[in-house]
Amino acid sequence: METKRHNSFTSPHNKRAPVSKRVGRERCHSYTDSPKSSSKLLAPPKMSFRVVRSSKFRHVYGQALKREQCYDNIRVSKSSWDSTFCAVNPKFLAIIVESAGGGAFIVLPHNKVGRIPADHPLVGGHKGPVLDIAWCPHNDNVIASGSEDCVVKVWQIPDGGISRTLTEPVVDLVYHQRRVGLVLWHPTAQNVLLTAGSDNQIAIWNVGTGEVLLSLDCHPDLIYSACWNWNGSKLLTTCRDKKIRIIDPRKGEVEAEAIAHEGSKASRAIFLKHGLVFTTGFSRMSERQYSLRTPDGLGEPIVTVEIDTSNGVMFPLYDPDTNLIYLCGKGDSVIRYFEVTPEPPFVHYINTFQTPDPQRGIGMMPKRGCDVATCEIAKFYRLNNSGLCQVVSMTVPRKSELFQEDLYPDTLSDEASLTAEEWLAGEDAEPCTMSLKERAVVVQGGYVSGRAQQLTVNKRSNALATGREKEKDKERDKDRSPTPAQRRDDSQAGTPASATPPPAPALSAIEKQLSDLVDEIRKLKSVIVKQENRIRALEAAAKAAVLAPPAEPEPQPETQPQPHHNHGSPAPDAMAPDEV
Repeated sequence: METKRHNSFTSPHNKRAPVSKRVGRERCHSYTDSPKSSSKLLAPPKMSFRVVRSSKFRHVYGQALKREQCYDNIRVSKSSWDSTFCAVNPKFLAIIVESAGGGAFIVLPHNKVGRIPADHPLVGGHKGPVLDIAWCPHNDNVIASGSEDCVVKVWQIPDGGISRTLTEPVVDLVYHQRRVGLVLWHPTAQNVLLTAGSDNQIAIWNVGTGEVLLSLDCHPDLIYSACWNWNGSKLLTTCRDKKIRIIDPRKGEVEAEAIAHEGSKASRAIFLKHGLVFTTGFSRMSERQYSLRTPDGLGEPIVTVEIDTSNGVMFPLYDPDTNLIYLCGKGDSVIRYFEVTPEPPFVHYINTFQTPDPQRGIGMMPKRGCDVATCEIAKFYRLNNSGLCQVVSMTVPRKSELFQEDLYPDTLSDEASLTAEEWLAGEDAEPCTMSLKERAVVVQGGYVSGRAQQLTVNKRSNALATGREKEKDKERDKDRSPTPAQRRDDSQAGTPASATPPPAPALSAIEKQLSDLVDEIRKLKSVIVKQENRIRALEAAAKAAVLAPPAEPEPQPETQPQPHHNHGSPAPDAMAPDEV
């Protein structure tokens, strides 16, 4: 919370009159001459106790890495769209850049630091400028991008980055009639992507099939931001009509709406882990402010605090493990961070990280990519106007080098809890979590997923497939999914999913697949035997036709006349001259 200077420091009417030395000397003598003054002087002063709030994040500090450990010479996009222009995951850093003849963004592995060559390969298949990008939380090699060409593209990035310009996406998602300025992945369901365009429409896709699952038409104006709640059952949006809305996406109903901030500039809203709503926006006097609300009382904020009078939109970046909120304004040179607690005033100001250069965009690393050895709780990638991507590390000062369990509770993993079909059917599940102590591998400062998943898109063109083929496709999809339904069955049965012996449903599925494979092999063997017999018969017939004397020339001497007998040649039955 920002502290404002008192009016007496700035108002010209509250200046204190100068006091001469004599008056001051007389005042000093009056303390001893007057009995009243002596009694006041000897009276014990009233002691005021100021209790310092106890928090393990009270001393969090930010530190920028050296320039050679950052990313330089990046032509950051100059678009006026209110976006962060940056997306980070434990494997890659993606930044929207300026590109001639369309839109593009650059993808860099984290070990490619220093000055980036001007001819570095780009991901450039869009016909218009790219407005927003987002990494899939369940696959570190998949990224989605929205552009002014009204198309959303999903890309597969190979491990180690791209070696040449990538122009062929895995799938094109075409639905919106105007530019797409927002892409957002579902936190628990696999391959579920939300997109919002300037046509005031929200589309929810199944990227695995390339089709629209749901479309929401409940906004009268441009959609500024969207955010899922913790388990992905509700959606929170902000709109140009100054209202925030809580929507049930599967029913398409608006459950609650209220005016968030009275200013006409863009506002943002996010769901906190325990269901509260945190918003940033502008007041009627164009002062930047933030507020904390409950879903049941959106119109009556619990806390509303004014920060300053800057013009840049503030992006709230939330860490659910520590309940810290980082406010990063576009054009600001500071990052303010707050802690949300159940005690008043509920949103506690901690500190401000300041740099000399203003930021054009920013990206936040997931907790899986933080370095637990140095007590790093957050890592930011700031985009400056000079083309530098500055890495800022937020650290809790601790002397011990052991794993700090109080700083690193179980965090979000890269596994999905549901499939797209299960979520659409109405199921909800908590996000899958992982322990950084057991599964974290410190590789270049963080956890890196050891498996590279391949995104496959099954178009609905095989609608005429047989029932047996459809069952096989479903089984294949379940096997490909990182979190199939068997995992939930295991947890309900009391067997951990990571146990060595597979559960009974998994064994039955494996046995069924093996039996299907055996049947297919038997059918193939029978077909091969039939074809071999047919080939042998054809070869024998061909050999017999080649070795046998020709059947047609034999009747020719009997049926056809023999004119050559008249030219002196002997007849076939005539005797030779030397024969008797």
